Amino acid sequence: MRAESFQCANMSDQLKFIVEQLNKEPFKKNFNLITFDSLEPMQLLQLLSDVLGEIDPKHVVDIREELPEQTAKRMLSLLGVLKYKPPGGTTNLSTFRQGLVTGSKPVVHPVLHWLLQRMSELKKRAYLARFLIKVDVPAEFLQDDTVAETNRQYEELIEAFKNLHKECEQLKTSGFSTAEIRRDITAMEEEKDQLTKRVERLKKRVETVQNHQRMLETARQLRVEKEREESLAQQKQEQKNQLFHAEQRLQRVQLQLKDMRHAAVDSTPESLMKRLEEEAKFNAYLVSEKFPRDLESKKQSLHLLQKVVAEPAMGQSDLNELETKINEVNAQINQLIEKRMMKYEPLDSKFSMYRQQASIISRKKAAKAEELQAAKEELQNLEKQMSHKSNQARESNGAEVLKSDEFKRYVNKLHSKNTVYKKKRLEIAELTAEYGILQRTEELLRQRHEEILQQLQAIENKKGISGYSFTQEELERVSAVKSEMDEVKGRTLDNMSEMVKKLNALVADKKSSLAPIIKDLRQLRQMCQELTQEREERKAQYDSCAAGLESNRSTLEQEVKALREECVQEESRYRHVHCTKRILEVQLQRAKDEMKMYVSSDQQEKRKAVRELYSRMIAEQENLGKVVTDFFSFL
Repeated sequence: MRAESFQCANMSDQLKFIVEQLNKEPFKKNFNLITFDSLEPMQLLQLLSDVLGEIDPKHVVDIREELPEQTAKRMLSLLGVLKYKPPGGTTNLSTFRQGLVTGSKPVVHPVLHWLLQRMSELKKRAYLARFLIKVDVPAEFLQDDTVAETNRQYEELIEAFKNLHKECEQLKTSGFSTAEIRRDITAMEEEKDQLTKRVERLKKRVETVQNHQRMLETARQLRVEKEREESLAQQKQEQKNQLFHAEQRLQRVQLQLKDMRHAAVDSTPESLMKRLEEEAKFNAYLVSEKFPRDLESKKQSLHLLQKVVAEPAMGQSDLNELETKINEVNAQINQLIEKRMMKYEPLDSKFSMYRQQASIISRKKAAKAEELQAAKEELQNLEKQMSHKSNQARESNGAEVLKSDEFKRYVNKLHSKNTVYKKKRLEIAELTAEYGILQRTEELLRQRHEEILQQLQAIENKKGISGYSFTQEELERVSAVKSEMDEVKGRTLDNMSEMVKKLNALVADKKSSLAPIIKDLRQLRQMCQELTQEREERKAQYDSCAAGLESNRSTLEQEVKALREECVQEESRYRHVHCTKRILEVQLQRAKDEMKMYVSSDQQEKRKAVRELYSRMIAEQENLGKVVTDFFSFL
């Protein structure tokens, strides 16, 4: 029950998908589930034919105008080209054909679902099938030189079509668009026209200036010098980069020299020979075992990838089928390995243990070799990072990274500076204590000053002149501030008078120099207004003319497109008829030759005829059959 409910849900989802796709472009059937399910077998077959016609335009056919056998043959041929596989496999192929002829829903609905799921992919496959499915020429016809040469040219044209199609797909996916290129060309042409007009206007304006030729020559020389300056700056930057790379290479070589000297300090000839032997063994292992094995695996993977690329486009059903086959083959391989181990290598055999140990050691050896290679690469990366960091430190601080001896001297210098720092710190502590004492003294003096001020105010109140001391101090402060402000004001007025005089003189000079320019500007403004009005009129004329030309161009493009399609169809039809005519001519010529040899009086030439050849073979087989029959009757 659960399986039946799942199947019903799957069928309903399938019908929903089919109805949704048929209601979209380019079908627009306006179906719902009820109307689609109530279609007659002939209507369902016509719907399937329409879908196939959308995939391949040659199949746009009204099935009422052809016999049911022809309809089934046509649909089966296209489904075979599209690599459709019935749900039941090859066992239900006859049932599938019968259901396709009668328009059975259980047969047609899965076909529609499969086709509508991958319309774009199937359109491409049908288009390629028109040119890539080879014509099956019998072997006896290929014995003719003309037919063989034509067949060879035909295969070469197929290969050329494959290459051109690949290039076309690459161009489609490369991001280039003819419309965008045309827009860019149009925009550049408009920009070119604008620049040309601007240059002409500037030339007219410059011609009125005195010595304009000399000024133009000077401007040209200035531009040349600027370009030369830019090229020299670029060369300078390139030379800096080359110098920087050379310094880095020198540093790496110096580090290598230092490491080699450091390694040669405590080394002996025996240790050097031992190290060289280890390196030689490791390199020999890499060259003789690891690298060939890796190269072979890369070649195998490349071969598999090339086979995958050479295969035609596959759908999800093809991938699922391949996965099931792979799983079955892996299971068979595991069973064969187990049988072989049980047959040739029993559990108590010592060879299996030794073989396992050898395989474990070889795996460990390969793993250690990979670890050593990774460690060497990591060491190289760390050395590069160290040189990069040292260069960064030199660029940022202007100093090089300290080495071991220099670092020791730097540490000793830090110790001496630390001693000086401690002494200075003691002095700062003493000064801080003294500052605290002075601050306390200042507070006491301030308190005493306040007490004296209070006593003075009390005496002033007692004498009847309260606020006298405060008023006197305030008057003295205000008079001092006023005198300072008067001095500043006097200096400011002098500066302002001088500045006003300078500005008036500058304005007069500018007015005298700008007077002719303003006069020319008025004329140019009037000219600009006239040109703007003329431009608007010309632009309106241009827009109207462009609109008419655009409409004419669109109609002409549509006519050209229709004529090109018709030309392509007629050319394809002509080539097909021409090839058919050539094949029929060859067949007719072979028939004439056969008839000529058959009716010839020459017995040797007559023996070459195919009819005589097959007659002799039939007679020989009959005689052989009689001999065999007599032999069995004798037994």
